[in-house]
Amino acid sequence: MSKELAFALINPYTIAKSRTGGVIGRLMSRTGLDLVGARMFGPSHELVEQYAACISADKDLDLIERQLLSAYVLGAYLPDSRTGRRRRVLMLLFEGDEAVQKIIKATGHIGTGLESAETVRDTFGDYVLDEHGKVSYFEPAVLIGASAESVKTALQLWAKFSPTDGGIIETAVDVTSGEQRQKTLVLIKPDNFRFPSARPGNIIDLFSGSGLRIVAAKVHRMSVAEAEQFYGPVQAVLREKLKGVVAEKAAKALNTELGLEIPEDIKRALGESLGPLYGDNQFFQIIQFMTGQMPNHCPATEKKQPGRERCLALVYAGTNAVEKIRSILGPTDPSKAQPGSVRREFGRDVMVNAAHASDSPENAAREIGIVKPEEDIISLIVKRYYA
Repeated sequence: MSKELAFALINPYTIAKSRTGGVIGRLMSRTGLDLVGARMFGPSHELVEQYAACISADKDLDLIERQLLSAYVLGAYLPDSRTGRRRRVLMLLFEGDEAVQKIIKATGHIGTGLESAETVRDTFGDYVLDEHGKVSYFEPAVLIGASAESVKTALQLWAKFSPTDGGIIETAVDVTSGEQRQKTLVLIKPDNFRFPSARPGNIIDLFSGSGLRIVAAKVHRMSVAEAEQFYGPVQAVLREKLKGVVAEKAAKALNTELGLEIPEDIKRALGESLGPLYGDNQFFQIIQFMTGQMPNHCPATEKKQPGRERCLALVYAGTNAVEKIRSILGPTDPSKAQPGSVRREFGRDVMVNAAHASDSPENAAREIGIVKPEEDIISLIVKRYYA
């Protein structure tokens, strides 16, 4: 079977209610598909109107679905009529065998099975009828393509508007403004993408307790060059910090193997000599974990190529964003993190610790500049499929 591309658009109401993580977790775990793309949109009038028309003309939907969904898009996706500020819509791209049908099955149909919780719409959507059997309230939670042809048509439309309507949507109608507002970067690390699971969504669910807004999203394959720049400040810290650790380990090893009691001055000399080497080795392992390549074995000509590992980059915005996210994340060592924190729940050790978050507004700006969550990879993926 050949791989297919499928999409899900997380609706503004679903995002505003901080249900994003639940939707992502459900779609990934129920389909077994790879998450290959993510982008936050602030749809313009033109995109919304063209997408509503696209749905209205979709013969793979019955007449009632077309009417309901096109009317929903015109009501929920348009910029705010009073302020002109746009709504946040998160596009997710999934790849794999029979991707379109798997997303359809995991999402569920409109108005069926709402008494259960088997699908995304069962859990996060609403379909309320009045006493006359007419729809009085409708929230589909996500929008998807009804067939492979529908997916192609929708993705080509959204890809056309991706450079102008997508990116960091920090002026959306539900994103707070003010002097205390900050942006911070979160990277959901590669260990959460070894196989499709609910882990990335569950991590996002924990971060939703911050009350902050996700204003940008990108599935990113960090290059070796980016990783060296991103983690560069850590290298000097490791070289210095690990001197004492190396001194103790080296003295213990010599005592075990040779029966030697190492004097303190020689122990310090061992730390000074071997500490930087050990620090560099630990730094190289961080780069390998994030990119899939050891930097000291990677040719210079390949360092700027996309890495072999995936992470999900998210930008959160709101009051005291850095502090709030760091509090939920927990300390670097998961064993020292509080119960309920991201690293305590999902981390394994100081390297495989589930997620990264910026530790200051200045570092957030630096890290966002390296990862470039505003970069449009949606258009590139769509063009690869439908050139």
